[in-house]
Amino acid sequence: MKIYDYKGRKNICGEKLRQARQIRHLTQSDLAARLQVEEVILERDSISRIEAGTRFVADFELLVLSKVLCVDIKWLLSPETIEMVKY
Repeated sequence: MKIYDYKGRKNICGEKLRQARQIRHLTQSDLAARLQVEEVILERDSISRIEAGTRFVADFELLVLSKVLCVDIKWLLSPETIEMVKY
């Protein structure tokens, strides 16, 4: 499998994921627990790597992350800085 990078990162949602998590005063462990309730198993370490841009994010993970963090999936995927849109 070929490993792809976008501007040196494995994802474009990591920074926005961190921002949304911090605005909601969630730790990475809190977020991992909320994802587990939605049947997506991500450890705290995986969330840390996503935020750092060193881990790919599957489409189903992205969908549930947007749901749990109450943000529009388009916002997470947008490389531009745009206002956070809640569901």
